[in-house]
Amino acid sequence: QVQLVESGGGLVQAGGSLRLSCAASGSIFSFNAMGWYRQAPGKQRELVATMPSGTSTNYADSVKGRFTISRDSTKNTVYLQMNSLKSDDTAVYYCNAVLKVPLTKVENTYWGQGTQVTVSS
Repeated sequence: QVQLVESGGGLVQAGGSLRLSCAASGSIFSFNAMGWYRQAPGKQRELVATMPSGTSTNYADSVKGRFTISRDSTKNTVYLQMNSLKSDDTAVYYCNAVLKVPLTKVENTYWGQGTQVTVSS
């Protein structure tokens, strides 16, 4: 059983910073990608940042230059450093992992429970 546990959300003033963490635990054979998505009230879930493989990264245009995704493979953890936060960044942030488990070695997608980020203006 694979679990993704997020932490680091909260309330911050506009212009401030937060760092989200997502730790993957359980029986994991290999990671294909890890990343972050977000969902604001009344809106669809959208990609924020991903690390498809190795050290490559993808960012939504709205967060480029402000957010940085990174990964510690030794801890099976992915981070999202969020700087210069805006009220539009208010959302529930979800960790996402595409990985294979030892038993099947079939690629599956897993989601964390979500962590609330609220930016006050």
